Amino acid sequence: MVKKTHTQNKIELNATTREVTGKKVKQLRKQGIIPANIFGPDFQSRSISVDQKDFSNAYKAAKETGIVYVTHDGTVIPTLIRNVQRHPISDMILHIDFRRIDLTKKIETTVPVKVKGASEAVNQKGGILLTQSDHLLIEALPTDIPSSIEIDITILKEIGQEIRVKDLAVTTNYSVKEDPEKVILSVVAHKEESVTPETTTATPEVITEVKTEEGAPAEAGSPTAPAAAPTPEKKEPLAKKEDKKK
Repeated sequence: MVKKTHTQNKIELNATTREVTGKKVKQLRKQGIIPANIFGPDFQSRSISVDQKDFSNAYKAAKETGIVYVTHDGTVIPTLIRNVQRHPISDMILHIDFRRIDLTKKIETTVPVKVKGASEAVNQKGGILLTQSDHLLIEALPTDIPSSIEIDITILKEIGQEIRVKDLAVTTNYSVKEDPEKVILSVVAHKEESVTPETTTATPEVITEVKTEEGAPAEAGSPTAPAAAPTPEKKEPLAKKEDKKK
């Protein structure tokens, strides 16, 4: 069962020990149970399973940045959802990886970028907004990890302008562990493709069939047709000797 306290935004998820491994986990999925693992530094990895409906509710609330408190074998383990494996066709959840975290230590994790506001370069000057980096690596205490990093694009007034990591507002809750010159958003000019209709028709190549069967000459005009044999000169037959004597 998932429990979410709105005041503390705490998400809890119950898990049971998983004995089934390999191809046999298909039977678990048919029962609405998802196989999963919990791993982390200085932590003995655990094979667990969670209820599919409960996990869907937890994932909807936490995504990959919120803390999920997994209750397993009488202990509560703070985790982050690190990987959700899905079926490529049905999109069914096949497996989950939970990363065990220490709430007192800072960790590095990626956070999605969220755009807010309106850009004059886009809305009035026909530019196109490109997202060069949709996630940023940050370092923070698990409880200070933001669900997203909001970027106000109202400062983009001209085509060609960019927003880099160094342009982000400084906060004490987390630090961005990226190159300060890394481009996050940019506005580029809209280029229409030039489509030129074809007005001429290519002359089709004429290929003359050549017959190679014995006794069947190639058609006239064929580049491989044999030249016609010269007509032999007609000679008058010789008169018989008897006729000459007469």
